[in-house]
Amino acid sequence: MNVPMRDEAMDAAYALGWTIVRKMPEPAARAAFTALADRTWHRYGSGVRQLEKNLCRVLDKKAVDDEVRVLSKKVLRSYFRYWLEVFRLPEYGRDRILGDMRVSGHEPMLATLESGRGVILALPHMGNYEHAGAWLVHMGHPFTTVAERLKPESLFDRFVAFRESLGMEVLAHRGASAYGRMAQRLRSGRPVCLVVDRDLSASGIDVEFFGATARMPAVSAALAIQTGAALYPVTLWYEGRYWGARVHEEVPVPGEGARQEKIQAMTQEVARVFEQGITAHPEDWHMLQKVWVDDLAEDGR
Repeated sequence: MNVPMRDEAMDAAYALGWTIVRKMPEPAARAAFTALADRTWHRYGSGVRQLEKNLCRVLDKKAVDDEVRVLSKKVLRSYFRYWLEVFRLPEYGRDRILGDMRVSGHEPMLATLESGRGVILALPHMGNYEHAGAWLVHMGHPFTTVAERLKPESLFDRFVAFRESLGMEVLAHRGASAYGRMAQRLRSGRPVCLVVDRDLSASGIDVEFFGATARMPAVSAALAIQTGAALYPVTLWYEGRYWGARVHEEVPVPGEGARQEKIQAMTQEVARVFEQGITAHPEDWHMLQKVWVDDLAEDGR
């Protein structure tokens, strides 16, 4: 079967990113990606419009105004910085990955891993979670994660190869086998990292998020309940040239209630922590897709 031209172009663009962009002088690459971000913002496509709709929720606004427009431009620049750093991350040495990370609250999480208990790190699409993953690997804790299947298959393979080169185990998103393997890793005392502020399945949990109902994956809470692993939400941002991260307090499994009630309560707590992190650093929340139920209903979901 022939690969559609659009898919071929997408794969070629990412291939160039991991070859040419990663070898460019860093100041030139950053200037180019900032210009691409501004161009994308000016085009005002569907992704930017959805981003601004999401930011209206975060800022408690009824409609897009100048403040939202200014913020959305900052988000696009942050988002394109993320992609630039994805392409260049294989060039970063251990000293830079560890030395330029400004992380707090991580001591309990590391102590949990050292004790032999598994850890689930639940993250939103904030800052640079690829770099955060590389930081965790260099701290001596290789982890397992999942990746959304991309088209064409060769593009998905590139992302898997990239993440595996950093020391991550990558599972395809769909299928019970991925869940089972994550449970195995957790029971053996390893970490699992999951980006969970947008539901990609049909089994998401409805939670209150910035005053409205949003849908988020149930997988992090379900794994914690099933395996006994500790669930830690993490929020991420940029601090100038540095990478910022906070590992929040463990979300405990409720002592009472049915399994589904426990999943609901834990997922709601993760959403509450994400609210805090996004409120503090809205310019680094890269959400150009729909997460609120009212928006998803427009697509019949």
